Amino acid sequence: MIGISSQRWSHHGKLGAIAVAAATMSLLAGCNLGPKYTRPNYTAPPVYRGADEASVSSDATGSLGDEQWSAVYQEPELQDLIRKALTNNYDLRIAAQHILEQQAQVRITRSQQFPAITVGGTGIGAALPSSLGTQIASPLVDGSLNLSAAWTPDFWGLYRRQTEAARAQLLAQSWAQRAVRLTLVQQVATSYLQLRALDRELEITRETIKVRQDSVDLTKTLESGGSVPLSDVRQAEQLLYAATSEEPQLEQQIQQQENNLRLLLGENPGPVAHKDPNALTPPPQDLPIGLPSQLIERRPDIQQAEATLIAANAQIGVARAQFFPNLSISASGGVGGDSLSSIFAPAGKTIYGIGSLAQPLFEGGKLRGQLQLSEATKQEMVVSYQKTIAGAFRDVSNALIALNKQRAYREQQEKLVAAAQDATRLARMRYQGGSTSYLEVLTTDSNLYSAQLNLVGAQQGEALALVELYGALGGGWQSPSSH
Repeated sequence: MIGISSQRWSHHGKLGAIAVAAATMSLLAGCNLGPKYTRPNYTAPPVYRGADEASVSSDATGSLGDEQWSAVYQEPELQDLIRKALTNNYDLRIAAQHILEQQAQVRITRSQQFPAITVGGTGIGAALPSSLGTQIASPLVDGSLNLSAAWTPDFWGLYRRQTEAARAQLLAQSWAQRAVRLTLVQQVATSYLQLRALDRELEITRETIKVRQDSVDLTKTLESGGSVPLSDVRQAEQLLYAATSEEPQLEQQIQQQENNLRLLLGENPGPVAHKDPNALTPPPQDLPIGLPSQLIERRPDIQQAEATLIAANAQIGVARAQFFPNLSISASGGVGGDSLSSIFAPAGKTIYGIGSLAQPLFEGGKLRGQLQLSEATKQEMVVSYQKTIAGAFRDVSNALIALNKQRAYREQQEKLVAAAQDATRLARMRYQGGSTSYLEVLTTDSNLYSAQLNLVGAQQGEALALVELYGALGGGWQSPSSH
């Protein structure tokens, strides 16, 4: 402990001492303990699995993931929904607040590198009336004004490493917000396409109900004339009621899906616009997907994982700095006197300084445990980073496989619907001509209805494969200002 009290320094002497101390501290404060961050190695595959079967382009000239969402989703209704979601979605607003919170945390952490300066003063005065008969001819006055500063020089980079970790966490929060944005765009597009598929299923169901009602009317007419048995009427009614029972189920799903979509928009339950006839149009051919090595720089979840790893790496330096001495310096100066005229007199100035040095000797293994914990945490973050990359490659591969197989499934399902339509037409003609039973009509009509619904499912699956591929490639979080 070093103390100097009641010393009166000259103006030039104080400035010189401060300059020397600042220069010394700036030289000593250049040491940063802990490992320097280096990105872990990860060997990217040369091509995405499934790219050879899907109709895509895998050269390095560009990628679907680099495109704005408005260039990928060109339906006006869907674009309007995405814009509303990006403005009002609750999760996205929460992510924005997380960034503001972390920005404040960076300021708090960084403030430890600088001196803390405070100013204060005291004063007391009294004026006594002459009626008291005292000998006091003037008021009692006593007061002081003081300025104090405290600083802990960052010799070992403790505070700088903490600031580095806080800034890395801020970067992680920024990438987390972009990941929420990507997921939100994907969720809105998925919900919209599912709505359009339900709309189409409801249209098919209502068309089927109309046709089957006509069939019921026909069999009733034939049965009343004695041409067909009553069982044909009951079979026709069976077909009709099978379709009519589906209508309220589909209406329920549509309204609930609208409510889900409204939540993504940050709005209360209610209807949304979903009438675009081109929503389930097959995706274009020769989509650019780029090279796998480019995915690491584009996917926000990968960037978030790396920023978290950088923060964990900085925490190792924080833990190592705890092993070394900690120097604290404080200084204070002030003026005072027993009258207003003497408070600021040169003789009333007082300056003193105190310095303390502390070196940890024994803390029961706490410091060693903190270091081991920070090193183990970093290794966990390395594995998590590598797992995130591997998951990203899996996502792209799965999306490419889905794009290829869903296209093939849709093409075959279209052929099935065409065949079922013709079979149903022929069965009805034979039944009306009396050459077959109504059982054939029942069977072919049921097969047609199922095939039509399956075709809608295939169209939806192919459209959703594009949404899945776009998100897997890291597309959807970009804003116009990011390019």
